[in-house]
Amino acid sequence: MSDSGRTASGRTDAGGTDTGGDGRTDSGGRNVTSFGFTVSPTTVSPGGTVTVNATKCQTPTVRVTAPVFDAVTLNEGRSSTAKISPDAKPGAHDVTFDCKGERGTAKLTISAGGARPTGPQTPTVPGGVEAGDGGSFSELDATQLLAGTALVAGAVGAAGVYAARRRSGTQG
Repeated sequence: MSDSGRTASGRTDAGGTDTGGDGRTDSGGRNVTSFGFTVSPTTVSPGGTVTVNATKCQTPTVRVTAPVFDAVTLNEGRSSTAKISPDAKPGAHDVTFDCKGERGTAKLTISAGGARPTGPQTPTVPGGVEAGDGGSFSELDATQLLAGTALVAGAVGAAGVYAARRRSGTQG
């Protein structure tokens, strides 16, 4: 479900607490803003990481603050991550999104216990693979190509001789 327009965020955590809005509430007690925002996950351990996102703010930046992590600036509607302090106290904390002076608040619950991964961890490979220019053949000279060809031909020949001897029953 996404947050948009002047509607209640519609986002609740497992305990039924609204996790988006600006302090104004609708008849159901849910937060309402002219922009959307999210915190995910809504429960995290001290030292963990959350993803924050804001959409449909008329300015290109949204400032996100909370007592349990350093302030984050979201640019052009892009999401960002925030590292929860390892000293964060367990319990519910307000995460405030400021869109050109209009503020929305979401709840973030810090669980008891130490830091642990909050979701699948994706390894980062520095540099990645070099692709698109011929791979391993791009830097070989004629001598290296001839030597490689000779090695392959020799291996194929030796395998053929072995197979022929095996079929004829002579071993040697």
